[in-house]
Amino acid sequence: MKTFICLLRGINVSGHNIIKMDALRGMYEALAFKNVQTYIQSGNVIFKSDQTDCSQIENKISKKLLQEFSIQVPVMVKELAELKAVAKNSPFANKRKEDPKSLHVTFLSNEPDKGAISALKGGVYTPDEFILSGKTVYLFCPEGYGNTKLTNTFFEKKLKVVATTRNWKTVHELINIAQRITDGSSQK
Repeated sequence: MKTFICLLRGINVSGHNIIKMDALRGMYEALAFKNVQTYIQSGNVIFKSDQTDCSQIENKISKKLLQEFSIQVPVMVKELAELKAVAKNSPFANKRKEDPKSLHVTFLSNEPDKGAISALKGGVYTPDEFILSGKTVYLFCPEGYGNTKLTNTFFEKKLKVVATTRNWKTVHELINIAQRITDGSSQK
């Protein structure tokens, strides 16, 4: 079995798409996922599965969310190794040693078109900065993510992909939980 991290966008935000975590875990268990755990109330689910294709798992979860809760939100499923690589390769955290409280990661559903990337790189977004690497956007927002133009909606419009963002602390906590599940030392 492999360990996966599922990122749901727009769950329990500003009173919209409300799902209790017990109900969400139950939904994942009904899909035959094992060792299901959630982290905070904003749509982070870690689990094990015999299935290995992330896009098939995403589709399965999307359909079940619609069926169980009448909610249609972007769903991204990542392998533990991918999240570890994201953390290891952050230019803001590892090379520049920026304050972790100012760091975020935007996960993209697909690699964007080169033309869209070029147009995006031509803009001015100071004091915020981003570095795009494949399906990952590393963000440095010194005045906080709540004050940046570099939001999910911004990247979706500019790059024509689906996006969801997590802060640096959440990325690391998801890795830690997934590693414990992988090692067999998970606790609910």
